[in-house]
Amino acid sequence: MNMINNYLKLQFTIIKRKLTEFGINPHLGLLLLLPIFISLSYYLFSKTEFAQYIYILLALGFINKLSEANRNDFLKSIFSHKKFIAIRFIENSIIALPFVLFLLYERTYYGAGILVVLISIMAISNTKQSLNLVIPTPFFRNPFEFIIGFRTTYYIIFFAYFLSIMAILYNNFNLGLFSIALITLSTLGYYSKPENEFYVWSFHHKPSSFLYNKIKTAIIHLSILIIPLIIALYIYFTPQALIITALILIAYLYLTTIILSKYSYYPNEFSLPQSIFIAFSVIFPPLLIILIPYSYIQSIKRLNNYLK
Repeated sequence: MNMINNYLKLQFTIIKRKLTEFGINPHLGLLLLLPIFISLSYYLFSKTEFAQYIYILLALGFINKLSEANRNDFLKSIFSHKKFIAIRFIENSIIALPFVLFLLYERTYYGAGILVVLISIMAISNTKQSLNLVIPTPFFRNPFEFIIGFRTTYYIIFFAYFLSIMAILYNNFNLGLFSIALITLSTLGYYSKPENEFYVWSFHHKPSSFLYNKIKTAIIHLSILIIPLIIALYIYFTPQALIITALILIAYLYLTTIILSKYSYYPNEFSLPQSIFIAFSVIFPPLLIILIPYSYIQSIKRLNNYLK
């Protein structure tokens, strides 16, 4: 238990140091975090009936950052299997707790239950030992992000399909929309880490063509994952066809945004301000009007160092 406590204290120290690096007083930043979180939560729930689903996606987005394969492999090399399981549950629970509590406060018990189930699945899935089993994917060889990502999040994809079946059986349109949003969130995580510079250089495209091909490939392969759900929703919820179409377009916009944001800081990882801005855009989508062109311009500048 002492090893786990020391690890958690180390992570807390790292967070404070990162806040200091960005010019934020760590004590003041952590003190203001709770009122800011509560205020944004009230704002979200006052503006849309889909708030609980957006809320769950936001929580999973933060937790997904802790599920990166290299990070978990490193932890497995240090801690025993039992301690590794405990750490993953504790980390996921710490992040999810404020979201679960606010969902309970809003009496959205169904959403709180879904979030608890999902964070448990995400913790347990990272405890599995490596197998010589290659999980087949519905993609070609070129989009390595989707091949690697699908093989690490397939359980989320299957769970989303299960939710869509429940949505149809119990005539719950919002749950059907959430299943599509859940798959979209999973695919956004595929682009969270920058690839080796060699893989960018080897494309031999101009920066604009490189980004176009990346975005086109991503949209095609996201479509492969969600088309069965979309068809089912169109059939069983025909009067809401316009809402379904809007959600699909928004999913493509966020996928485009995450790809452009990734290369706007390439070869570095996402910065804290950038991650916060993207999270705000989920709550307030009009921010994409600013974020997409800005990220595109910055991506071109960054990629000019590798592509001509």
